[in-house]
Amino acid sequence: MSAAAPNAWPAGPLLAYYGDDFTGSTDAMEAMTAAGVPTLLCLDTPAPDLLARLPEVRCVGLAGSSRGRSPEWMDDALPRAFASLAALGAPILQYKVCSTFDSSPEIGSIGRAIELGVQHMPGKWSPMIVGAPRLKRYQAFGNLFAVVDGEGHRLDRHPTMSRHPVTPMNEADLRVHLRRQTARRIELIDMVRLRSHDAAAQCRALTGDDTPIVLIDVLDDETLAAAGRLVWEARGEGVFSASSSGLQYALAAHWRACGLLPTAPGLPRIQPVDAIAAVSGSCSPVTAGQIGWARANGFCVERLDLRRVLDEGASEAEIERAVGVAVQALGRGQSALVHSAEGPDDVAVLEFDATARAAGMTRHAAARRVGEALAAVMQRLLDRVDLKRAVVAGGDSSGEVASALGISALSVAAGLAPGAPLCRAWSNNSRRDGLEIVLKGGQIGEASFFGSVRG
Repeated sequence: MSAAAPNAWPAGPLLAYYGDDFTGSTDAMEAMTAAGVPTLLCLDTPAPDLLARLPEVRCVGLAGSSRGRSPEWMDDALPRAFASLAALGAPILQYKVCSTFDSSPEIGSIGRAIELGVQHMPGKWSPMIVGAPRLKRYQAFGNLFAVVDGEGHRLDRHPTMSRHPVTPMNEADLRVHLRRQTARRIELIDMVRLRSHDAAAQCRALTGDDTPIVLIDVLDDETLAAAGRLVWEARGEGVFSASSSGLQYALAAHWRACGLLPTAPGLPRIQPVDAIAAVSGSCSPVTAGQIGWARANGFCVERLDLRRVLDEGASEAEIERAVGVAVQALGRGQSALVHSAEGPDDVAVLEFDATARAAGMTRHAAARRVGEALAAVMQRLLDRVDLKRAVVAGGDSSGEVASALGISALSVAAGLAPGAPLCRAWSNNSRRDGLEIVLKGGQIGEASFFGSVRG
């Protein structure tokens, strides 16, 4: 396949992607599905038998957990993941990153992922699209902005991301931020060049045997479609792209402009259920507001005691206590939500380092233990109660929970909030197959999100 017929779809998959966390992986799946591109998100290496059951699929994702991992972990795990996806033959291989670019040289290094990923595609450039207007993320002259409660913030002044407990954003210029993670050449096609219709010429001038990273500004529908056109028409024999779901939205916008997709087919509407079960490991103020809404609107909201969770002798009892409270609530027809934190100013968050030290654990190991506890809570709830629908809030938590449930893959069942669709689970476990589940990032959704999931 080459760019000789830029507006034609090749046979087979159009895009294959690895998501650096589970919530971001479902975000990318939603973007493609809503555009009219059938998409399947696998939770393990894409299985040929499952893909054979779904021949209509044109986009395949693999949900991962690299956003919270070290470069050494990436060196071991990502080459196998990228190789399995590249083998599908899609012309674009994506490392799907968060639209707030969560990363550092030590944890979730996007630069290291790019170094590993470009080896699997022959392209002479590595395009990067991070802006996603539908998610209220905007990139202008290489700087990333996000809107919270109607107010725009440069990422290094964002109320949450500038003080993220693991990967705080202290630099909004993505070129500067990324140079801390890779020595690879980093270039920019800014919004002025993109709108002047000579972006393709600039792209050709920038490409080379060193496979540079080329950031592309996106701040509105015009630049979104232009960015999608640039990537698609300059894909050559295949490119690797570390991008947010802005890449999915950009490609869809271009394909729609070419008449290859219908005009915004959208997603089915969610149908109500009597009760849902939810777990949350998110420290975001957005999720904190959603937990408060749930408490005020009839949910049973139960907190995990993190000191007991991190205490090896008390952890099992604490998990069982929370599960027992939730099971009783669900038995009354009441929705249940078990959480580990309620916003960045929660005492459990502010004292987490000290709690981890007291338990003889590193912060990273303690965070993983909390995620495993939330996974155990959800697993036991689904085993003990006949539930149709579940929610997990928090990117790292979603990875832990989804991995523990024996789910093979997800597809989109209905629209909900941008970036957090209702998914249908595919599993060999009859109690999990057909489960409806939402994996929600910390920054996603309105205050009434949990009520919206219930329908």
